Amino acid sequence: MDPVYVKLALGGLVLMGSIGLFFGIGLALAAHKFAVEVNPKVEAVLDILPGANCGACSYAGCEAYAEAVVNDPKVAPNMCPPGMMPVAEEVARITEKELEVIEGAVAIVACARSERHNYEKYQYSGYQNCAAANLTFAGPVDCNSGCIGFGDCVEACLFDALTIVDDFPVVDPDACVGCALCVNACPKDLIHMVPKKAPIIVRCVCKDTSKETMSICSLGCLHCLACIEACPAKAVIMDNGTLTIDYQKCVEHGPSCNEACLNACWINYPASGDIGNEIYEHGLQFFQRPLCRNPFYDPS
Repeated sequence: MDPVYVKLALGGLVLMGSIGLFFGIGLALAAHKFAVEVNPKVEAVLDILPGANCGACSYAGCEAYAEAVVNDPKVAPNMCPPGMMPVAEEVARITEKELEVIEGAVAIVACARSERHNYEKYQYSGYQNCAAANLTFAGPVDCNSGCIGFGDCVEACLFDALTIVDDFPVVDPDACVGCALCVNACPKDLIHMVPKKAPIIVRCVCKDTSKETMSICSLGCLHCLACIEACPAKAVIMDNGTLTIDYQKCVEHGPSCNEACLNACWINYPASGDIGNEIYEHGLQFFQRPLCRNPFYDPS
């Protein structure tokens, strides 16, 4: 090899190495000078958080929450639903904050749809995704408010608390940590976080008229308002065309009402006859009769 080329190659290596060494030393000095000391409490909190970065605490991730709960006295130590009480207790101990009791919540699918009691308005052959199907006439299910059943909520759940059974999402209350990721994943806003202490839920959020509802679903809410009139706690209200429950009022009133709202509803306690028997048997098989009784109710 020509000695000239060898000298050029060696010179280039020496030059590039010198430049690299210069910038390396410069970066090291800059890192040392501008280093930000990390609060050891932040690292301690971060170590005990689940690390799911689910955002259920309303922060961007576990690290953001760890910094906030350590540095901001207004941030509570019990804002991590996946971690539940054990993590909350540790965070409270590290940050020396007072811990309030965490009220258990579980996901509820506010839809009474099933293969037997709802119908398809067209044959859908597109991408099996609820959000995508919802863009086409609100999905293939005849009820525009009904669950499509393709499992966007299942994919969103980081804790395997949701599974699809007969084209319908089923919640495992033992696995559900109340993170509400499934709530945001549902394009029809059918999934609600409900306190386990609440005995009553709303199973249907259909906004159609009674006649339209009866023609497409034998378990749909007819908006007769009987439950609203029957509730002594005034916890059942009509909001934007659908029934909703003020769970604080419901829980505070307690069981002394003897489920007055359910007793007033003919869907929850149907009349006798073939239709009533069919609804009754379906409730036993698919939900937990009455339909609007919280299947995960835990008064303790």
